[in-house]
Amino acid sequence: MDNTVKLLKSLTEAHGVPGYEQEVRALLREYFEPLGDVTQDRLGSLICHKVGDGPRVMLAGHMDEIGFMVRHITKEGFLKFLQLGGWWDQVLLGQRVVIKTRKGDVVGVIGAKPPHLLDAEERDKVVKKKDMFIDIGATSEDEVRAAGVRVGDSAVPRSDFVVLANPQTYLSKAFDNRIGCAVVVDVLRQLGNGGEHPNNLYGVATVMEEVGVRGATTSVRAVNPDVAIVLESDIAGDVPGIKDEVCNVRLGGGPSVLIYDARMIPNLKLRDMVVDTAAELNISIQFNAMPGGGTDGAAIHLHETGVPTVVVGVPARHIHSHGAIIHRQDYDDTVRLVSAVVARLDADTVAGLTE
Repeated sequence: MDNTVKLLKSLTEAHGVPGYEQEVRALLREYFEPLGDVTQDRLGSLICHKVGDGPRVMLAGHMDEIGFMVRHITKEGFLKFLQLGGWWDQVLLGQRVVIKTRKGDVVGVIGAKPPHLLDAEERDKVVKKKDMFIDIGATSEDEVRAAGVRVGDSAVPRSDFVVLANPQTYLSKAFDNRIGCAVVVDVLRQLGNGGEHPNNLYGVATVMEEVGVRGATTSVRAVNPDVAIVLESDIAGDVPGIKDEVCNVRLGGGPSVLIYDARMIPNLKLRDMVVDTAAELNISIQFNAMPGGGTDGAAIHLHETGVPTVVVGVPARHIHSHGAIIHRQDYDDTVRLVSAVVARLDADTVAGLTE
């Protein structure tokens, strides 16, 4: 297991849904501390500053993963839940979760009415989240409370990191967006090992992106950047039923550049700089548009009078589920590309982005 696999495994297997990022934040702090001066904003985002003399460059990846919150405990001992981040109803039933309690972790499974006891009409309908529950094997509310579970506790997908049959592909929960955090860590490492960077570099792991880019909103105020690159997982469309005109991003096709989302259009000169740098490095890149979603760039690019911002992603299949898949070459090329772009963001170049 090389250092990259160790980094990805540790970050994806760590727990941390929006507002409950303590565990993954502590892990990221360990990775950040050898790389720069580490601070934390009052919402919980981590900021690692690699000191320099030039413009303030912000690299941002969000540390939170989608999950759940216990909102009610029934008399029979079942847990009703709220979603934290976007979940598709079809991917939930039968999946295991870990409830984070004051007494420790409690494992459960998401359930609903047994299909064998439904009439034909009900069996043909998709079960809605409001009709689901988490079952921890209790038979009463008292047993749930004795296990330490309380209303307001978070629940996290239970899913481990796996190297697949193609050893270049990895399966895990939380690639959205621990993959972005890993890129931030590796770019900081790259530029700390003899790499040149003519700027003040800030690696930021934000909180609560999945519930409204909240950590980006506060951390961008702390950094006050001149330019920003948001690192994300991107949606891979190389699965049955998706036409190329809808999404032609594929595993192994290289880093992706987001040309549009519902809350941001990238700075065009910065976008072109990323594309040109990739061509010079012989790195294949892909383009995507996301009319129905957004990233931390939504808050960052609107800071003060505006921040030139672009989103670079590592393609992933099956995000917002218990198991996403990425390709190692896409990850390595993203680190190499972003490192090269940062090394070119001197004062004159950054000033030219908004001329």
